[in-house]
Amino acid sequence: MEEPLTIEVEESGQVGALLIRPKKPSACFVFAHGAGAGMRHAFMTAVAGALHDRGVATLRYQFPYMEHGSRRPDSPKVAHAAVRAAVAHAARKCPGVPIVAGGKSFGGRMTSQAQAASPIHGVRGLAFLGFPLHPAGKPSIDRADHLFEVAVPMLFLQGTLDKLADQDLLVPLVSKLGARASLHLFPEADHSLHVPARSGRKDADVITEAADVFVRWCGRVAAV
Repeated sequence: MEEPLTIEVEESGQVGALLIRPKKPSACFVFAHGAGAGMRHAFMTAVAGALHDRGVATLRYQFPYMEHGSRRPDSPKVAHAAVRAAVAHAARKCPGVPIVAGGKSFGGRMTSQAQAASPIHGVRGLAFLGFPLHPAGKPSIDRADHLFEVAVPMLFLQGTLDKLADQDLLVPLVSKLGARASLHLFPEADHSLHVPARSGRKDADVITEAADVFVRWCGRVAAV
């Protein structure tokens, strides 16, 4: 089901990628990984599978530092170049299919920064699975300043116990972003959308809900 790909990133060489493409995809999600784990992490794989089951293609890809085995995330310049290269590759592999970009934590933030700096050709919207609004224990909205420069629709999928996105800051921020921003909260979920046993739910239930929300939102975005 996964098609291995190689993407050329300007000034950084090649990175690996994985494409999952239904026969007639309604959209393609260019899905960037978080800072600590690459595109093959179980969470990334589960989300990609859930979206495939709902008719959405995904292109997961490595940032250069992860591809080369480094623990230190790339500079914004390098990460932004990887985002743009991945989107361009997705457009070639899925011609005529609406493109949504974003990702998990660091990957989502690098995507939104790239979009804010200069709109990425063909991107209809941005989706974040755990947007890292601030470092753990240091509540702030400084990392969100660039979001006000993003003109396309944005979807925030966030856990209510996310230590990197205090609800008291996140909810009013999304409100200030206006009609282009949508927020869906998952009770008792953390930054990785993991839920404790006491919640009565399993992580798979949360991913199912997240995929359903994504697909409904994506349908509206793709129709514009």
